[in-house]
Amino acid sequence: MTTKRELPVYLSLEQAAEVLSVSTKTIRRRISDGTIPAYQCGRRPIRIRLDDLEAALRRIPSARW
Repeated sequence: MTTKRELPVYLSLEQAAEVLSVSTKTIRRRISDGTIPAYQCGRRPIRIRLDDLEAALRRIPSARW
């Protein structure tokens, strides 16, 4: 039996910005500072793995009053 391997989901800058509800400029800044890894094959557009995008989010501690 062969097991079906799931392929990673890659997003465009616009899609990544929409997922996080931020601008594409913010996504580009996060790529530049290394917070979000991005990929490019040759001259093709930049792509971001959905897993990497979700991993870039960090939970903030809840405020205790």
